[in-house]
Amino acid sequence: NPVTTITYELPELSYISLSIYDMTGGLVNTIVSGRYSAGVHKVKWNGTNMFGETVPAGLYLYQFKADNFVQTRKMLLIK
Repeated sequence: NPVTTITYELPELSYISLSIYDMTGGLVNTIVSGRYSAGVHKVKWNGTNMFGETVPAGLYLYQFKADNFVQTRKMLLIK
C-alpha cells in the first residue's frame, strides 16, 4: 500500500493543519489539525480520502498552515 511521509518543523508551539487536495482544488483529506509543540514532526498519509477510501494514483497538493504561515507543495502518489 502506498504511504507518503511528510516532515515539518515548528519553531514554537503552533496551531497547524495539513490538508491534501486534488489538482482541481478539492479537499481530499485533512491529516493533521491541532496544536503541536516546537520541533520536527512526521506524519504519514496512506493515500485515502476523508471517508477512508483509497484515492487514485496521480498528482496531489498538500497545504501546510501554521499560525500566519501557509505553504503548498505538489506530491505524486504512485501505486
